[in-house]
Amino acid sequence: MMPDVTMEEGKFDLVLERIVDIPPSLVWAAWTTPAHLLEWFTPAPWKTVDCEIDLRAGGIFRTVMRSPEGVDHDNAGCYLEVIPGKKLVFTDALGPGFRPTGNSFMTAIITFEAHETGTRYKAVVLHKNAEDKQKHMEMGFHQGWGTALDQLVAHMKKLN
Repeated sequence: MMPDVTMEEGKFDLVLERIVDIPPSLVWAAWTTPAHLLEWFTPAPWKTVDCEIDLRAGGIFRTVMRSPEGVDHDNAGCYLEVIPGKKLVFTDALGPGFRPTGNSFMTAIITFEAHETGTRYKAVVLHKNAEDKQKHMEMGFHQGWGTALDQLVAHMKKLN
């Protein structure tokens, strides 16, 4: 496990922070169990049709998202940091084993913290420049990641 890294949120970052009404253990399970992730990860009407997780620093984090038109988008990267039940950091700049991919778009830092009504959930997405941040905003970052989080909560509540 890599050491805990604290990053200051900067001008190229997008942030989604919310209190959700399920415990951190369920949010963690949703992010780290492929069968769960397939159910919520991509905002509808998109779908996640494949997922591969090797939950360790240097391990693969891969999803295949299918558009409403049936076009698949394979997104692979690796975990940089895994703190069980608390934090996931992954990037598309590196593949499994920390191999450079040449496709750097973002690094995501997802944290889960117990809150009196459930979980304080925070996603910070780092981009290399203003253009990539703007592109991600135009893709609908806040709406998309917010919808996916709503889907995560609804899915995990069904199981609990």
